[in-house]
Amino acid sequence: MWSHRAFKAITPLKIVLLIGQTIAGQNCLWVWVRDHRQHHRHSDTHGDPHNASNGFFFSHIGWLMSKKHPEVIAKGKLIDMSDLEADPWVMFQKDHYKKLYFLFAFLVPVLVPIVCWDETVFNSVMVAFFARAIITINGTWMVNSWAHKFGTRPFTRDILPTDTHLVALIALGEGWHNYHHTFPWDYRAAEAGSPLNLTRRLIEGMAAWGWVYDLKAATPGMVKARVLAKGDGSHPLWGHSTFEEFQQHENR
Repeated sequence: MWSHRAFKAITPLKIVLLIGQTIAGQNCLWVWVRDHRQHHRHSDTHGDPHNASNGFFFSHIGWLMSKKHPEVIAKGKLIDMSDLEADPWVMFQKDHYKKLYFLFAFLVPVLVPIVCWDETVFNSVMVAFFARAIITINGTWMVNSWAHKFGTRPFTRDILPTDTHLVALIALGEGWHNYHHTFPWDYRAAEAGSPLNLTRRLIEGMAAWGWVYDLKAATPGMVKARVLAKGDGSHPLWGHSTFEEFQQHENR
């Protein structure tokens, strides 16, 4: 919603999503969106914060353990963030991120087991904070690493992002990454009918309740044309066709 403007949401849901993003512990939303927009604009080049061309380890976690490439700093200053800067809720989270993170990502998750079922402080901290953070963050990082190396490229063959069932399972639908880089503004982040896409189902459920609206999605015709023109031949329906055959069929 914030990175690609794929849909809009009512204010109460925005607040809930901001709290969830805070719990995820991946920096404030403003920084996350800037990095993600930069990743798409300069994907797998020196201007990409987690450039997969530098190897699996770098794109997974190494980019957070090293100084930013000068191109990352230079290109990051050019990313338009005016839409987020006009959102008071986003900027409130940005200004108070550390306090909000301590409250929602550490204090509340740790206190609930202690208060509700007499868990020890040590166990609660180790499981409800450290284990949860390590598991969820590494699952998210697989989108930057595994899904830029292993898998198929049915929609755009000359980029690193791939479609992979494994990451789609772990990241609740975010593993159809070749599609996402081809149509980044599509709210589904995957082709219609792709399995393991619980995030898409959640968004559609919220749309049915009127909580989100103005959903954007690529049409089947757009998807087919792209597969035939730029795909690697792995698409289950049109992968073995050619763009010339598609054009001939359309002209008949």
